[in-house]
Amino acid sequence: MGGALPPPVAAVRNAVRASLAAVAPGDLVLAACSGGQDSLALAAALAFVAPRAGLRAGAVTVDHGLQEGSAERAAGVALTLRGLGLDPVRTATVAVAGPGGLEAAARAARYAAFEATAADVGAAAVLLGHTLDDQAETVLLGLARGSGPRSLAGMPPRRGLFVRPLLGVRRSVTAAACAELGLPAWSDRLDALPALEAALGPGVAEALVRTAGQLRDDAEVLEKIAASERKRDDTAMSAASLAGLPGAVRTRVLRSAALDAGCPAGSLTAAHVARIEELVTDWHGQRGVDLPGGVRAARRSGEVLFEPAGTANRVNWEGPSRWTPLTWGRR
Repeated sequence: MGGALPPPVAAVRNAVRASLAAVAPGDLVLAACSGGQDSLALAAALAFVAPRAGLRAGAVTVDHGLQEGSAERAAGVALTLRGLGLDPVRTATVAVAGPGGLEAAARAARYAAFEATAADVGAAAVLLGHTLDDQAETVLLGLARGSGPRSLAGMPPRRGLFVRPLLGVRRSVTAAACAELGLPAWSDRLDALPALEAALGPGVAEALVRTAGQLRDDAEVLEKIAASERKRDDTAMSAASLAGLPGAVRTRVLRSAALDAGCPAGSLTAAHVARIEELVTDWHGQRGVDLPGGVRAARRSGEVLFEPAGTANRVNWEGPSRWTPLTWGRR
């Protein structure tokens, strides 16, 4: 490819270059690649940018085994990645099973495979190909489900091992970049944003992403406050103390405690947390709340407790008229 660098290719490379600023020279960075246009454009950009930044670049693709021919397709993706000059290139085969439905189970298996591969090859970061469109759709999905600020805040640009360089890049740009580079990307996703933009005008996706960023800043502050409140009493939670907290902090404290008690994060919904909160704000002697993961929330002797669901009727007396306070444990 001669002449000036095509703008779509430059846009993706610039986004990847910026995301690698905090990675130490000589470190290995992996691109997580499904073979779709977003992740393939990401992988190609990493293959170009990393050596020029003094970094090593590899890739990982996952075979979920959910469709006939998935192993062959994963092998084809790996071949394309090696052709870009990425090394090492790993293919992880996973078993998809677990709570929260097929999509949630596949996601959990995929991220576990990314983490295991990164640990095996000593990678400092794994780049994910989520775009601005994906971020906007995440916010839309949260709105449709009636989710709280946590979901509406969208995906963070960086969390631990995982980095999302393309959250400011449109899907149309990654598609154009693949076309310019002659990469054999595939796309089988349904795209709701063009219809929304046709109805409401251009800029809808960008506006949704700006909203996500603002909500993420607010959510991070509330999470820190909630974590501080939990540290004040690490054995049991007083209903009176919880009642005195702002609602946005109280729900985060209760959700965090439920997760630590064993509730799967992907299955614990805002509706579950709202029912737990009723043990504090609308207490009238009701029975406890059954939660995902075989966990039960209950209120006894002024404490909100989390316990295995099968222990709801077990009584431990500390005196003639008092329950022994139970505790929620950290996983």
